[in-house]
Amino acid sequence: MLISEAFAQAAAPAQTGADLASLLPMFGILILFYFLLIRPQWKRAREQKQMVEALQRGDEVITNGGILGQILNVSENYVIIEIAPAIEVTILKSSVQTLLPKGTMKSIDPKSSKSQKSKPVKTADAAEASESNASESQKPTDNK
Repeated sequence: MLISEAFAQAAAPAQTGADLASLLPMFGILILFYFLLIRPQWKRAREQKQMVEALQRGDEVITNGGILGQILNVSENYVIIEIAPAIEVTILKSSVQTLLPKGTMKSIDPKSSKSQKSKPVKTADAAEASESNASESQKPTDNK
């Protein structure tokens, strides 16, 4: 015959100690994820919850939307924030992101910034003079 018979190979003996050793890296990865990702996230969430519970009148805060304001009133679930003189906004307590140190809003007030320059104001005399200069320069000249 042209094709020889194939003999089945005997199965290799099972390794009993390798099962536990193959699971060791998986346990190591789970422990690493716990200490690097899960535990710090729980800690930040706990600190955020304590900060929101401790909010009181007069605190300066930043909301999740980026609005800066001073707390006027705190209720169980809502906070009333003054974002400008006589402008109040009611938001959820949970949307407060950061508690600012006292006096922060006064130090970042854009009105107190000296970098804003005022534009020179044109008077009626200056406007008439500039118009007359422009009309004189457009007149044709006679060269005879």
